[in-house]
Amino acid sequence: MRVPPPPSPSYEVWAVAGIPEVRPGDDLARLVADAAPELRDGDILLVTSKIVSKAEGRIVRADSREEAIDAETVRVVARRGPLRIVENRQGLVMAAAGVDASNTEPGTVLLLPENPDASAAAIRAGLRELLSVDVGVIVTDTFGRPWRTGLTDVAIGAAGVHVLDDLRGGTDAHGNPLSATVVATADELAAAGDLVKGKAAGLPVAVVRGLGHMLGDGSTAAQLVRTATDDMFRLGTSEAVREAVTQRRTVRAFTAEPVDPAAVRRAVEAAVTAPAPHHTTPWRFVLLESEAARRELLDAMRDAWIEDLRRDGKTEESITKRIRRGDVLRNAPYLAVPCMVMDGAHTYGHARRDAAEREMFVVATGAGVQNFLVALAGERLGSAWVSSTMFCRDVVRKVLGLPEDWEPMGAVAIGHPAAAPRERVPRPADPFIAVR
Repeated sequence: MRVPPPPSPSYEVWAVAGIPEVRPGDDLARLVADAAPELRDGDILLVTSKIVSKAEGRIVRADSREEAIDAETVRVVARRGPLRIVENRQGLVMAAAGVDASNTEPGTVLLLPENPDASAAAIRAGLRELLSVDVGVIVTDTFGRPWRTGLTDVAIGAAGVHVLDDLRGGTDAHGNPLSATVVATADELAAAGDLVKGKAAGLPVAVVRGLGHMLGDGSTAAQLVRTATDDMFRLGTSEAVREAVTQRRTVRAFTAEPVDPAAVRRAVEAAVTAPAPHHTTPWRFVLLESEAARRELLDAMRDAWIEDLRRDGKTEESITKRIRRGDVLRNAPYLAVPCMVMDGAHTYGHARRDAAEREMFVVATGAGVQNFLVALAGERLGSAWVSSTMFCRDVVRKVLGLPEDWEPMGAVAIGHPAAAPRERVPRPADPFIAVR
């Protein structure tokens, strides 16, 4: 929502002195009320997550911090040496899952609050009861940020504060429309508080006064976390390739949303980086972007398939079922037909060596197709590789007007997945490995 500014914007911020060492079971609202009885309606309280974790007993014994990080990690985003950027159980992407081994007894670590928004709400309710004040509460933690050096505090929990200021639909001072500006006000408040709390000053709570217009019910810090579909930077460094590979699925149902042709071309650019024999480029991709082209090809392939099945003695009922199973291509809003060409192949005049030469080109083409599928997953597009064009290459060449030396190597259905993919059953590597 849009947060209206005060008539004369200004505020003050200070750290609260006198907060004692927090222990499990302590009432944080009581500790703050005792240390800051002067709190007023409209004040915003900034509370370091570490004391929230201590009060809530989020202290666990661990043989090592790494062990605790493993337990709190949902997804590894990036890794460099011992440093890990991960998504933790709260959905936050941060270093070490927020596990802290400082200011706690040896052999123990601090985990982040289990539900920081609920923690903020509890502190707010406690202060309302103890001091009869309506304040906002933000639970803060320290984050690094992509592209920026250094750390800053951000909001991981909030209650009674508008965490976002949505300026979209408004105009700037020159009358230009604002179409994408949403300000993370809760993070800005958290950073302001950190300027007076400090990282090592023993002052875990700060107060902001003068910004009462930012108070309001209904917002939570969970709204600050981008969803996976909106996160353009979800993947990390070396993990990006692994994530794209593991996220690739065979998608058989698509929405009607059009496919961006530029995204497919970027995937082709990735495909043609695959290894190939003799410095050749054996990949060709025919992109069927019009519905008419897709329908003409698929109708011709269907007719050829039916003819083959009848020749094999299949019943009409059996043929109908088989054709229906091939509808994944027909239901896709975009098709690509990868082809192999053997320009540059060596001819040995020896059956075994010539067969091996062809196999090298087939493997190289397969590597290109795999690159293509993984790159499509990176573009958030679903795909399904279907081998059917390999069974009627003459038909495909004729319909698409391809040269005789282009060998269709299946077809790839492309589109936006109609549903979230099912969880992949993990496959350990050992059954597929032989060590000598």
